[in-house]
Amino acid sequence: MTDTNTALAPTDAASLHAPVISWFDEHARDLPWRRPEAGAWGVMVSEFMLQQTPVNRVLPVYEQWLARWPRPADLAAEAPGEAVRAWGRLGYPRRALRLHGAAQAIAERHDGDVPREHAQLLALPGIGEYTAAAVASFAYGQRHAVLDTNVRRVFARASSGIQYPPTATTAAERKLARALLPDDEETAARWAAASMELGALVCTARNEDCARCPIAAQCSWRLAGKPAHEGAPRRGQTYAGTDRQVRGKLLAVLRESSEPVPQTALDVVWHEPVQRARALDGLVADGLVEPLEGGLYQLPG
Repeated sequence: MTDTNTALAPTDAASLHAPVISWFDEHARDLPWRRPEAGAWGVMVSEFMLQQTPVNRVLPVYEQWLARWPRPADLAAEAPGEAVRAWGRLGYPRRALRLHGAAQAIAERHDGDVPREHAQLLALPGIGEYTAAAVASFAYGQRHAVLDTNVRRVFARASSGIQYPPTATTAAERKLARALLPDDEETAARWAAASMELGALVCTARNEDCARCPIAAQCSWRLAGKPAHEGAPRRGQTYAGTDRQVRGKLLAVLRESSEPVPQTALDVVWHEPVQRARALDGLVADGLVEPLEGGLYQLPG
């Protein structure tokens, strides 16, 4: 097993690059945000939408979003509630507000163009380390370690010999990712996309397909006999009956109405009044719902 605190030698890292990138060249999905015409704004929109959301759910919303708001300034000119409305049922709708805030900052600070510099991307509201690195790498071909769940799982298995990475990204994982990063920018950007796709299609969380993996012969976890995960039990996210489900039902009512809605229209979506009130209060606190006089509610204006 490779210790994630020990950086790999350049020759060890380089032995992974060519097979993974060659596999990607042959098997990469044709996704709209990977096409040249998507531009940096298309890449940014996709990165916001793809967080914790599968590609098949994102595709139709992404296409509609870019058709309506092809540039950041187009979105910035709209009320934030319209971003929440267009977000539809993607889930985690605070992402829509964050994307709207980022679009406003891009329009105000960068003449409407998504900035190229990693530091400038990181300074945008709603942009964290992962998203800044992803946009800089995928949109501008720069050399950054892009660590999403899929990439972390590939690195955990191939280099660290464990089935799953830690729950939260660690300093050791970042160190390993930097050690695995190719030296030149073009190859590094291709490696970032290729390792992510490998985790999405082959080195999946369950039912991994090692027979299709281009680096199976070098994978530390496979060579060790695929030892079982030794950390805390991994639990799938529940949805039915949670506050998140109630929040989704309340937002659905507001998205479908062009006018403010009364409390009575919200009361009918969930039978339990305490949970319903808690969910509504949470939406208001998060800026996703705006209360008005007379017991009316609307998406943020």
